[in-house]
Amino acid sequence: MSTTALINLVRNGGYQVRRRALLTSRLLADDKRLTAVCQSSTTERRASRFDPDGSGRPATWDAFGIWDNRIDEPILLPPSIKYGKLIPKISLAKVGCASQIGKRKENEDRFDYAQLTDDVLYFAVYDGHGGAAAADFCAKYMEKYIQEFLSQEKNLETVLTKAFLEIDNAFARHAHLSVDATLLNAGTTATVALLRDGIELVVASVGDSRALLCRKGKALKLTIDHTPERKDEKERIKKCGGFIVWNSLGQPHVNGRLAMTRSIGDLDLKNSGVTAEPETKRVQLHHASDSFLVLTTDGINFMVNSQEICDFINQCHDPPEAAHVVTEQAIQYGTEDNSTAVIVPFGAWGKYKNSEVNFSFTRSFASSGRWA
Repeated sequence: MSTTALINLVRNGGYQVRRRALLTSRLLADDKRLTAVCQSSTTERRASRFDPDGSGRPATWDAFGIWDNRIDEPILLPPSIKYGKLIPKISLAKVGCASQIGKRKENEDRFDYAQLTDDVLYFAVYDGHGGAAAADFCAKYMEKYIQEFLSQEKNLETVLTKAFLEIDNAFARHAHLSVDATLLNAGTTATVALLRDGIELVVASVGDSRALLCRKGKALKLTIDHTPERKDEKERIKKCGGFIVWNSLGQPHVNGRLAMTRSIGDLDLKNSGVTAEPETKRVQLHHASDSFLVLTTDGINFMVNSQEICDFINQCHDPPEAAHVVTEQAIQYGTEDNSTAVIVPFGAWGKYKNSEVNFSFTRSFASSGRWA
C-alpha cells in the first residue's frame, strides 16, 4: 500500500478508525471504479487494488496484513508507512496472564509486561528456584535495564543481551551485600520479548521457560531450553570446569545441583559455566497469519506440548480466558510445579479455531514433556 493511500485512510477515519468500516468504504469506492470499467469493456476483467488477480472476488483484510476479527485496534500510522502495510496497535489491556501455584508451598514464578517507549512493548516470565529472590529481582529491575540500553542501542537483540548480563551482575552485587546467604544459591529463568512498531518481535531467554508464536494455527518455537541434554551446552559446562550428574530419575544436573545450564543468579555455579548470556531470536510478524505470542514456565511446558498450547488458546474468546485455561489444563494434567502464562494477541487472533480440540482432564503423556 502506498504512503499516500495510508495517509488518506487515516484522514478519512482518524487514528481510531475501525477496520471493518475502513475496508467497506474502500471496497465501495473500488466497486464504482470497476463498474465504470465494465461499462466500457465486457470482455476483459481488470485487476485492481481490491481484486489483484482479476477473479472478481473481493479482497479481505488478509491482503493488508490484518484479519478482521474480534479485536479491533487502531492502526499504527508511522510503522504502517515504514513497512508498507497496515499494522494494528497492540494494546496491553488485551494481554492475558495467569499464574498457578500448583502443589508447591510457594509460587516462585513472576511475570511482567509494560510499554517501555512509544514504539517498544515488553513482556516477560521468570521462574525462580532456590527461592523467589532472583525472579523478584528480575521482575523489579529488568524493565529498567532494558530502557537504559534502548537509549543507547537500536538492535533489540543487543539490548536484551546487555540487559540480561547487567541484571545478573546487579543481582550478584545485591547478593554479596546481603546478610541472607541463601541468595548465593538463588536463580531464575528469564524469557523476555520486545515488540517494536507492532511488527518486530525479538525474544531472549535463559533456562527452560519458553516463548512460542502461533502462526497459521501452528506452534512456532522461539526458544530452546538450556539444559545439560543439549550437546553444545554440556560441552560448554565441561570446558568451564563444571560437570554433569544424573539423578535417580535420569535427569542431568550441573554439578549435581541445577537442571539448566543458563540462568540469572546461581552465583555459586558461575565458575562452572552457568551463564546469564541469553540466546535471542528475531521475527517479523505477519498479522494476517500470526495469532498470538505466549510465554510459559516449565509447570506448563513439561505437561503440555507446544501445539497443544496453541490449540487450547485458539479455542478461547480472549487472552485472559486463554491464560487461565492453559494454566488450569497443566494442573489437570498433573503438574506439581508453578505454572504461568502470558498471552499477547496479534492480528489473526481467533482466526484459526480448531473444532476438533477438546479440553480434557486426562492425556497421553507420550506427546508431552520437555522435548515435545
